[in-house]
Amino acid sequence: MKPRFVLWFIIFITLISIIIDLPKLPIANKFFPFHFPLRLGLDLQGGIEYVLQAKMDKIDPKDRDDALESARNVIERRINLFGVSEAIVQTSKTGENRRILVQLPGIKESSQAAELVGKTAQLDFRELPATLSAQEIEATKSGLPSIFLAKPTDLTGADVKKAQVVFGGNKGARSGPQVAIEFTAEGAKKFADITKRNVGRPLVIFLDNQPIEAPTVSQEIIGGNAVITGNFTTETARNLAIQLNAGALRVPLVPLSNFSIPPSLGKESISKSLTAGVIGLFIVFTYMAIFYGKLGLIANLALVIYSLLVLAIFKTGFFIPQLKVTLTLAGIAGFILSIGMAVDANILIFERMKEELRWGKNKVLALDLGFKRAWSSIWASNVSSLITVAILYSMGQSVVRGFAVTLAIGILVSMFTAIVVTRTLLKFIIRN
Repeated sequence: MKPRFVLWFIIFITLISIIIDLPKLPIANKFFPFHFPLRLGLDLQGGIEYVLQAKMDKIDPKDRDDALESARNVIERRINLFGVSEAIVQTSKTGENRRILVQLPGIKESSQAAELVGKTAQLDFRELPATLSAQEIEATKSGLPSIFLAKPTDLTGADVKKAQVVFGGNKGARSGPQVAIEFTAEGAKKFADITKRNVGRPLVIFLDNQPIEAPTVSQEIIGGNAVITGNFTTETARNLAIQLNAGALRVPLVPLSNFSIPPSLGKESISKSLTAGVIGLFIVFTYMAIFYGKLGLIANLALVIYSLLVLAIFKTGFFIPQLKVTLTLAGIAGFILSIGMAVDANILIFERMKEELRWGKNKVLALDLGFKRAWSSIWASNVSSLITVAILYSMGQSVVRGFAVTLAIGILVSMFTAIVVTRTLLKFIIRN
C-alpha cells in the first residue's frame, strides 16, 4: 500500500479516536452529540464487593463445577433484574474451595445487595389454572402475561436431580439440542401426577419467582425423566440447563468478606492516576526529544496517536459490548506500563537506523533496513509479553485480569503504532 494512503488512514483513525475520546462537555456535545463513556470499575467509582464461599458438602464431586457455574449464573441474573450496571460476577477454584466474587459498582445499600447475592436459588414448577377468576381476567386485560397466573405445585428444585443438554434425532425423536431433566424418586411421582392433569397445557418453570421456560406437556410422563424440546441452539439449551441446575444442585452461599468503597475514594484514585500518567508521558516525551531529536519528536507524535487509539478501544471495544474494558486501578497501571513498552519499539528502530547511517546508507535505505532488522527483536519481546499476559489472565481473577487485558491491548496497539504509524511518518518526512 502506498505511504500516502497509509498516512490518510492514520489521520482518519486518529480523528475518529479523538471524537470517541472527547469528554462529556457542552462544547464537545454541540459539535459531536455522540458520547462514549468510559466504564469504570469498583475501585474507581465506588461500590460494594462480596466474596462468597460455595458449600459443596452435599453435592456430588462430579457435579460441583456445574453447581458453581449455576450459582454464578443465578447471581448474575438477579443482579441484572435488580438493575445494577457493569456488575462483575466471577468464579474461582483453589483446590476444593469454590468461591464467587461479586462486584457491584455504584451500589451504596449493602443490606439489600447482600440479600440479593446471598440467597440460594429457588426453583419450582407451576401450572396454569383451568379457569380464570374475574380478577385474573381483569389482570390479563391490563397487560399482565398469563404465565404469571400459574399456581405453585409441590414440585420444586429439591425434587430435581440434574438437568443436562442432550441431542435428539434417534428413532424419530426431534433432532437438535434439548434439555433432559432427571427427577428423584419422590419427584418422579409428583411429576407424573402433574403431567397427567396438564396434557396439552404448559407447565411453567420458575426460578427465583421469574419464569424461565413454559414447555407444553405432550403426555403423562412416568419414570422421572423428561425432555424439554423447542427451537434451542446449543447455547440456549446450555443456559436453560444451567438455570435448572441452579435450583436442582442447591448450593448454599456463605459470605466470606465484603467491603465498600466510597465514590470519593474512587475520584481521588482517578485524579492520582491521571497525574501519574501525565508525569510519565512528560518524562518519556522529554527523553525521546533530547536523545533522538527530530526522530524523538516523531516518536512522541506516534505515542500521542497510540494513547488516543488505546483510550478509544477502552471506551468502545470495537463497538462489541463484550469487548468493552472495565477500567480499574490495575488497568490504569497496565496502560501506563504499556506506554513505556510502546517507546521501547521506537528506540530499537532508531538505534538500528543510526547503525545503518554510520555504515554509509542513505536515510531512505537506513529507514527500511532499520525497521526490518529491528522487527525480529520487537516481535520477540512483544510476543513474550503477550504470553505472560495470557498466563496472568487465565490464572488470575478480577484485578489481575483487568491489568492483563489493558496491558495486552496496549502491547498490540504499540506494535501497530511503531511499525505502521512511526514508519509512515518517517517515510513521509524523509522523502519530502
